[in-house]
Amino acid sequence: MSGRREKRDRKAKKLILPAFAAILCLVVLAFIAVSHETEEETATITVSAAASLTEAFTDIAREFEAENPDTKVELNFAGSGTLRTQIESGAPVDVFASASESDMDLLSGKGLIEESSRRDFAANTVVMVVPEKNRSESPKKLEDLTAHSVEKIAIGNPETTPAGKYAKHALEDAGIWDEIESKVIPGETVKQVLTYVETGEVDAGFVFITDAENCRKDLYEIALTVPVNESIIYPIAVINESSSKEKAQKFVNFVIGKRGQEILAEHGFKKP
Repeated sequence: MSGRREKRDRKAKKLILPAFAAILCLVVLAFIAVSHETEEETATITVSAAASLTEAFTDIAREFEAENPDTKVELNFAGSGTLRTQIESGAPVDVFASASESDMDLLSGKGLIEESSRRDFAANTVVMVVPEKNRSESPKKLEDLTAHSVEKIAIGNPETTPAGKYAKHALEDAGIWDEIESKVIPGETVKQVLTYVETGEVDAGFVFITDAENCRKDLYEIALTVPVNESIIYPIAVINESSSKEKAQKFVNFVIGKRGQEILAEHGFKKP
């Protein structure tokens, strides 16, 4: 009896071990399949956006991710011209949101954007801001910038910063650019220009009103709205080389949709 029982046990073990190994293989294969599926379903899209969109797009990205848990948004902020150059150089970008139409037009001319995805989504205004501590002596109009008391004027680099480009055009139209050019302190972004004004390093600076309204207003005063002879429109588009075009388009749709427009309005942007 004892011998028969041992034979049965050995036979059972021979059957159990292969079965267990088969089950283990199935579990491992299932785990690999699920992991692979998750990797395919979850994607990170890179959104390169003008520096003036920092606060608004941070909020937009947060809400977009909440509605689309399969997508993570990585934000890259800089001057629109700088971002355009990065894209032209092959930077892995999925969506470009520019503070100027000209930078988007340049990418379009090189076939670097999905034309069908391009949309105008916001508008803005340039203002001149002056430090609070010098309010009584601060310039109140563009012509005041030619005074000897005004020594430094912060303007975004016109080659890479739309706010700087618009400001330079306005100063040229006013006929004073050549006279005040030597006073200009260039900034890489409107954020840097505003910092110069906040710290009192300059006597005046040119920024978008959305930046002026959303930062330390106790440190500066909006002296005037700068007259410009062109509409300040913000376009957005999916980049042709994007590896996640469907998700990138979803982000664009969110920006131009109801909630995206509400968030932009909350940060002072106007409709285009």
